[in-house]
Amino acid sequence: MSLQSSTFTVLDDLASRLAGESIFARAHSDEGLIPSYSLLSDMLGHLVDIPDLLAPLKALHARLDTLLNEARPFDEASEQHLKQVAAWLPGALAATRDGRPSASPQAGVPAPAGQEKARAVAVEQDEVDCILELDLAENRELLGEFHVEGLDHLQQIEAALLALDAAPDDRDALNGLFRSFHTIKGVSGFLHLVPMHKLTHEVESLLDLARTDRLRLTPAIITEILRSRDAIQQMMEQITVALEQGRLPDRAVRVSHLILAVRQLASGEGAPAGEDPAPAQATPAPAVVHDEAGRPEVSKPPAAEAGARPAASSSSVRVNIEKLDSLVDVVGELVIVQSQLVESAKGLETGGSTLTRNLAQFGRITKELQLTAMSLRMVPIKPTFQRMERLVRDLSREFGKPVLYETKGEETEIDRTVAEEIVDPLVHMVRNSLDHGLEPPEERRKSGKPEQGRLRLAAYHEGSNLVIELGDDGRGINRARVLDKARRQGLVAEGVTPSPDEIVNLIFLPGFSTAEKVTAVSGRGVGMDVVKRNIERLRGQIQIETEGGRGTTFRIRLPLTTAIIDGLLVRVGADRFILPTITVQVALRPSREMLSSVQGRGEVIDHRGKILPLHRLHRRFGIQGAVEDPTQGIVVMIEVGHRIYALLVDELLNKQEVVIKNLGAYLQNLPGVAGGAILGDGSIALILDPASLCNAGY
Repeated sequence: MSLQSSTFTVLDDLASRLAGESIFARAHSDEGLIPSYSLLSDMLGHLVDIPDLLAPLKALHARLDTLLNEARPFDEASEQHLKQVAAWLPGALAATRDGRPSASPQAGVPAPAGQEKARAVAVEQDEVDCILELDLAENRELLGEFHVEGLDHLQQIEAALLALDAAPDDRDALNGLFRSFHTIKGVSGFLHLVPMHKLTHEVESLLDLARTDRLRLTPAIITEILRSRDAIQQMMEQITVALEQGRLPDRAVRVSHLILAVRQLASGEGAPAGEDPAPAQATPAPAVVHDEAGRPEVSKPPAAEAGARPAASSSSVRVNIEKLDSLVDVVGELVIVQSQLVESAKGLETGGSTLTRNLAQFGRITKELQLTAMSLRMVPIKPTFQRMERLVRDLSREFGKPVLYETKGEETEIDRTVAEEIVDPLVHMVRNSLDHGLEPPEERRKSGKPEQGRLRLAAYHEGSNLVIELGDDGRGINRARVLDKARRQGLVAEGVTPSPDEIVNLIFLPGFSTAEKVTAVSGRGVGMDVVKRNIERLRGQIQIETEGGRGTTFRIRLPLTTAIIDGLLVRVGADRFILPTITVQVALRPSREMLSSVQGRGEVIDHRGKILPLHRLHRRFGIQGAVEDPTQGIVVMIEVGHRIYALLVDELLNKQEVVIKNLGAYLQNLPGVAGGAILGDGSIALILDPASLCNAGY
């Protein structure tokens, strides 16, 4: 029986990780025991009916299982057994892949060639697994510059690694990856950030082997470099806390195991046995210079090598986020004052007066300033999509499902706050698509699909909204199964038959899950309800399109910014409210024939053959003097999660953009209210939240 190529990719990754853990195995110590046991458990699940591989791993797995059951550490025999299997496994996998027999690891397999060297290197643990020493008093300015540039480099590193994972011969990505690690290594060494400097130096040496064609980047190597990148990210987060809060790091980010794993990959793949790879000397390390004021600066490495791109510092400038938010707030206040001036000037002079012309010009300038200020908050959605690409790669290997990840509209701009808040919903949705949506390779092959599934993430502007689409070509949502599970969980009463759209939207109910067993990814009924709640908190909507056997597409519609809303101003009695136009479908004055009452449902309105519940805003907020007869008022149709509701108001006033104001802690969680806005006459109008308004009841 042969294994699929995707399974070999997973096994290669697990074998590489087992080799890294085996380095730490020592007699009378339990370090690496549990990770090694877990890795062996994962491998055994992929090796059914492959005796040459299965038997040796089972024997080692049983031995480690006995140690764990008896709460004993490694002894000399189990330590040697683990190291022999870890050294034997890569060659055995390669032989199985090529259809050749593989020798048994018990048949005199020697210890790894670099084992003695690894033991000597292990002495470095105390030197590299140490807390970052940040001299804020002396280096705060340099640390600040390094922190900003370092975060940019980490983003570029992840993008380059994902590109190399898809195309290992991409020289531009490899050169860019090397430059980023080289820069971090140089500056971290100058700032005496020992763990970061040591780790980046080892990775740089490994990458130099690839740049000089002495080593080919494999998925296992890329995975190890990604793990190293994540460790550097953790250290960068410690620097963030130190710079922003003044709290120095109090724990070490462990990197010794990463250093040893990188060295083993370099010595095993990139150089002859027993020969050390040559150190990288492609570009000089950053030098310390001084500006005209005598302050130290760190110069960037020269962009002399192939593929280097000129720095963009001449055309951009970094601005503190707090200053940017303050500017947007001030511009918002200016917009309010401009509206108040226009309101105050009404009736004072005739239309052709100097005051009217000046106010019109002031309005144009204010609008231009408002648009410019808001554009400063906009950032490309590409980094968010890139984070999803990393997640897809990791989950693809975990599930053994090869996935082609496609993106479109990466340069689409989105408000910074929205970009931060949309990450968690997208993570849940990507996990859901890979776990539930995409079928295993065998199932796809039987249904006539290519073994490699497709996951597509796209973004585009639609009017004043941003639309994000996540689609897969998997099995689709089984409506019958969803409905059956919902009934068994008591979420849908027996005898009630929801519409197809309503059945699909049951997956957004809290506690709902179609998973048959609980795993690390799904099955606990937590996920899609969080997605919907987070999107509604951003005043957005989510829709689902699904077809059995063809796949599912989730479509998220969001406002471009959370600071300004495009709203419909309505009057109820003497009060005014703002409805987000993204939810408004149509407004009309109903006839008597359209209105009726249904037992158990209250007042309803017949709109184009659909019976919709009628909600009276004046009853919801206890407003006196409002229109009681619907035929004398206006009914506004709003859409909330594939359902249409009818709201009765007295009058439509106008459509306008308003600056959203927080109502404070006292009114923060008021059902049906999303915030407030100051109108041109100085009065306050509540901004309604249709989702919580219609679900709150009357």
